[in-house]
Amino acid sequence: MQTVFKNASARYRVVFLRHGESQWNKENRFTGWHDVTLSQKGVEEAKAAGLLLKKEGFLFHQVYTSVLTRAIQTYNYAAEEMQSQYLPVIKSWRLNERHYGALQGLNKSETAQKHGEDQVKIWRRSYDIPPPPLEPTDPRNPANDRRYADVPKDALPLTECLKDTVVRVIPFWHDHIAKDVLAGKNVLVVAHGNSLRSIVKYLDNVSEKDILELNIPTSVPLVYEFDNNLKSLGSYYLGDQEEIRKKMEAVAKQGAKK
Repeated sequence: MQTVFKNASARYRVVFLRHGESQWNKENRFTGWHDVTLSQKGVEEAKAAGLLLKKEGFLFHQVYTSVLTRAIQTYNYAAEEMQSQYLPVIKSWRLNERHYGALQGLNKSETAQKHGEDQVKIWRRSYDIPPPPLEPTDPRNPANDRRYADVPKDALPLTECLKDTVVRVIPFWHDHIAKDVLAGKNVLVVAHGNSLRSIVKYLDNVSEKDILELNIPTSVPLVYEFDNNLKSLGSYYLGDQEEIRKKMEAVAKQGAKK
């Protein structure tokens, strides 16, 4: 399986893919760990990502996703287009979206009207300020979800800031994804806006201030190239760059008043 790199010094490559639009993305709700399916637009986005990866000649040995349906569906629809349904898929809660605590289920624009756009932006994008937590007795507590039955209860969040998400995600990068990459496997990671922002922050050493403005569009393949030591040599999105810019702007505006 021959890999063609953009950077002549590159030896490894990983493709990251944020899930397609979900039903709650469509409704502009805080989703977090709540499990929702893709919208019809999200299904089409996932298929388009698969077609694009196939067109560009990307072939994979290993896939990673979160345990949330919207990420799993995104890979499944993309895999149909890539004809790669046979690939091994490792699903981990550590790749889940950031937990939005008591905000989960609330409309972002309505929350901005109530609390102000600045406060909502802090809750959505600040590095170390989490939203209000769920009460432990709240039915939405992930400890009540059987998919986390094997996860220690004290590891399951009731809310998270991005800093917490980084702490959760990066050990998984080192212990699993990076090992596969260094073993010569072409890896596809299908996850979420904030779990992917956590990885990007680590790979590119993005400051806590600058990560606030980083927007990852839905279902657009993000390609990272690495040297022999798995140091990032740069990244790029596949697809129409103007369309990608518009999708990034749409993500940024989700917390604005209407």
